[in-house]
Amino acid sequence: MTVDPRAALDRLLAALEAHFHAVSTRRGDDDPAVDDAYDVLADAFEVYDDAMVRVHGETLPFFLADDADDADELDDEDDIDEDDLDDELMDGTELDGDER
Repeated sequence: MTVDPRAALDRLLAALEAHFHAVSTRRGDDDPAVDDAYDVLADAFEVYDDAMVRVHGETLPFFLADDADDADELDDEDDIDEDDLDDELMDGTELDGDER
């Protein structure tokens, strides 16, 4: 079943609004409304992305990361050697995001 890209965009925009509202009115760190809005937003994004590819052959310039990818990325950030960072900064060079 192919979804109309315009309808998918409308749903994505509504999901963005709902997510913003949930975050801006959250009632604590573990507010289930924020988690629910996050899930709806992620689903709406995937539906829109799929509709754009199927109907127009167009991809979006970003993607949703899997939770496992997020955890791996956090682990990679912990692997930065502070001594190497200090050495790079002292000799006037900076670390590029790809060099971590």
